[in-house]
Amino acid sequence: MIQPVILEKLEQLPESLQTEVLHYIEFLLEKPAKKSTQEQSSKKRRVAGTMKGMFVLPLPDGFDEPLEDMKEYRS
Repeated sequence: MIQPVILEKLEQLPESLQTEVLHYIEFLLEKPAKKSTQEQSSKKRRVAGTMKGMFVLPLPDGFDEPLEDMKEYRS
């Protein structure tokens, strides 16, 4: 197993580095918890009707006409 090797190496480190190892282990343990909360928040459903009133119908008369800004690209 790898645990005895890890413990053996850990005991060889000075106490300051052992503290850093502890902090890193705590970081690794928090990582999956953060990931699952991010996945849950990203799965929020969208609310229908939030863009209501943003588009005016009927469309203007020249809506389908080519834009003046694009003349140089069309020729």
